[in-house]
Amino acid sequence: MDILIEELDDGLWVAATENGRVTGLEIDPAREAVRWGGIYWGRVMKIDTAMDCAFIDLDGENVGLLHNADVRIFDSKGRVKKGGDVAIGKLIEPGQMIGVQAKSGYLPKDDDDLTPEDKTARVSMDITLPGRYLIYSPVMTENRVSSRVKDGRLKKQLLKMLESIDGMQGCILRSSAVGMQTDILIREAHILKNIWTEVQGFFDGGGASLIMDGPDAIQRTLSDLAGERIQRIEVVTMERFEQAEEWCEIFAPDLVTKIEPIELKDPNAELALFDYRDIMDQIESLSVPYVVMPEGGSLIIQKTSALTAIDVNRGNDRRSALDINLTAAQEIGRHLRLRNLGGIITIDFLKITDKKQRALLLEALATAFAYDPCTVQIHGFTPLGLIELTRQRRSPSLQDRLDSALN
Repeated sequence: MDILIEELDDGLWVAATENGRVTGLEIDPAREAVRWGGIYWGRVMKIDTAMDCAFIDLDGENVGLLHNADVRIFDSKGRVKKGGDVAIGKLIEPGQMIGVQAKSGYLPKDDDDLTPEDKTARVSMDITLPGRYLIYSPVMTENRVSSRVKDGRLKKQLLKMLESIDGMQGCILRSSAVGMQTDILIREAHILKNIWTEVQGFFDGGGASLIMDGPDAIQRTLSDLAGERIQRIEVVTMERFEQAEEWCEIFAPDLVTKIEPIELKDPNAELALFDYRDIMDQIESLSVPYVVMPEGGSLIIQKTSALTAIDVNRGNDRRSALDINLTAAQEIGRHLRLRNLGGIITIDFLKITDKKQRALLLEALATAFAYDPCTVQIHGFTPLGLIELTRQRRSPSLQDRLDSALN
């Protein structure tokens, strides 16, 4: 797998490719107001009793929406108390300063019809710091293993291993850490805890401000692909080279030697590296609702305000309905990741009624989403034979990011 790092109009573009095929794409537009994972020292502006939430001044310009369930306070014994049991107004009050983290990104939109929830980034007091193999949660005292690790016996072994290591409290072991040496995990845990100590030092004063920005496109890509074998990390500018090198030196020393500056005939051309690697057509196709599958079938991906509907068509593919559906499941998993679609998603596969075939299709979908960095829940078949799933994305859709980056 290769990682290609580019920039356009001060925005950061990062693509992951395997055998010339785009498997991942992250974009940080220059106009991005709030980035997923950013940590703020925020001020409670007002309590909305109807929504049972609070609006938080993040930095004097941007506002965050804090739901009751995302409140975390410490009781008199120093124990963490989660919100949700009582009204949010009994937990925090206007004018109070609190540390929060953006749980969703936000791009400014000029639309008077947007609701308050659409005009703000969702924030939480449950702050976490992501590394390459671990996620550190300061408000959590126990250790956990990622829910992506499905093997119950392996999960118990990993948890027992975590508990045996001093100083590992409050850590979530990512699925990419399976098989990693304990000294690597210990090193990363210490790094994340030191970062948190530094962040806490800025939780002071009466002015709302950004303390630490969330992971950029480079960091998100390298972190999400920690379990993959990365061959090269190609960059064009020295600034991006240093950016990638800095993160790798901290969290992925083995990747430092994989970072390669690429000399191009016209490095100042728009997305010159993507063009050189011949992936621009693939990226441009992600804005089109029609997807042609390798064997001749196709997908139609239609996004509405309420949900995303995907229709699987046979086309000139003469294979069985099950085989076409299994291929479509892999393509759907890939395109939901690339396009970063979220919310409710309904899929109209070719009709199959056999219970074993339906089980195989659900299993294929689960496999397709196994390495999705976002949480995907497959809810199964509806009475009409559709498959419903939900995907909780952490940042605006690819189309929104493209519109922001290119306009």
